[in-house]
Amino acid sequence: MREYLLTLCITAAVTYLLTGPVRKFAIVAGAMPEIRARDVHREPTPRLGGIAMFFGLCAGLLVADHLTNLSQVFETSNEPRALLSGAAVIWLIGVLDDKFEIDALIKLGGQMIAAGVMVVQGLTILWLPIPGIGSVALTQWQGTLLTVALVVITINAVNFVDGLDGLAAGMVCIAATAFFLYAYRIWYSYGIEAAAPATLFSAILMGMCLGFLPHNMHPARIFMGDSGSMLIGLVLAAGAISVTGQVDPDALNLYVGSEKEAVHQTVPVYIPLLLPLTIIAVPAADLILAIVRRTWRGQSPFAADRGHLHHRLLEIGHSHSRAVLIMYFWSALIAFGALAYSVNSASMWIVLGIVFLSAIGLALLLLPRFTPRAPRWMEQFVPPRYRRRGVPALAPEASTPASAAEQPASVARENHAPVVSGVSGVNGATAVGARSRLADRRKAGTR
Repeated sequence: MREYLLTLCITAAVTYLLTGPVRKFAIVAGAMPEIRARDVHREPTPRLGGIAMFFGLCAGLLVADHLTNLSQVFETSNEPRALLSGAAVIWLIGVLDDKFEIDALIKLGGQMIAAGVMVVQGLTILWLPIPGIGSVALTQWQGTLLTVALVVITINAVNFVDGLDGLAAGMVCIAATAFFLYAYRIWYSYGIEAAAPATLFSAILMGMCLGFLPHNMHPARIFMGDSGSMLIGLVLAAGAISVTGQVDPDALNLYVGSEKEAVHQTVPVYIPLLLPLTIIAVPAADLILAIVRRTWRGQSPFAADRGHLHHRLLEIGHSHSRAVLIMYFWSALIAFGALAYSVNSASMWIVLGIVFLSAIGLALLLLPRFTPRAPRWMEQFVPPRYRRRGVPALAPEASTPASAAEQPASVARENHAPVVSGVSGVNGATAVGARSRLADRRKAGTR
């Protein structure tokens, strides 16, 4: 465990320290696209954050290769090299997209190539544990197609959910934490060395996300871009493929006792088949809804819009930070609920706890936006957002001789309190005023 934690910390530190210089490089390189209709940020923000995350991945693998216990992973398995090769391909495609906005079909082809690179080097699904049947061996073509499909779905699910500051990195970090606990339990408790690569991948992925999050929380100073979202999606899929298709379920020695006992005991065998789906359940649901919504309207499935789940949360009145936290809550509930069920599937308390937390999540989801207000005598001690908004009285020297009744309607409208950005009823937390200063910045050569 100490070596995994050391690898995690090194990965997070390298990612965190490199994100600042990468931000300056992105500004100089012109990787600051103009604000689009579907964006929720208020001013142009540099992308290419995936550069720092990729070098964090390289640093984590390099450190793990020189540690006493983790170095055995590189000696007995080719999966770390397969991951690095596929990550390099998908990262390069993402960098080109962040800078030049390449076509969606080209990106899809690049994702398949990255998955194929990993398959060629041995990171593929060899068999599937099917409930009631057991382990089913897959042919080479079946394993290749299933591996490529899982990689492409996971990459696009993470890419689709990357719409708010800190959302994609936080959700993937939660998923990686749950997956790390599961893979570590398989590796340590059952003594299965084939689960060690998946445990290492999850620890490195946690470090990549944790190192990038301080720069990406609202208001974000830099975006990960496609170079980052597709990269962490590929690493997440690689861990799922490793523990699902490489670990032999028969090695767990759970098929003993009566049929009823065997069903409960073999739940950890089937969890690898389900856990990759549960940890991306929210992004995958968003992906499926987006495809159905766009095709129903006669649009391309790759056409961008403002109909994602996080956009809906903003529209019903949640603030930017609250929408992100709600998405965090649902991801953690699904991922750790599946993890707890794999540990003790016969416990009714786990099911009741998941139901209770789901009810709390629904209440938070439907809760109207509420901003606490401080008493008037405390307003001078609290931030402005907690003060009561009122129309300030005009100073005597600023008043005009004309009475309010004699003022024209245009002047009367100007005397009303201005609409504050982010107030409920003005498109949630995305309402902004005039953007003349943004145009000036773009004229100054931000592209």
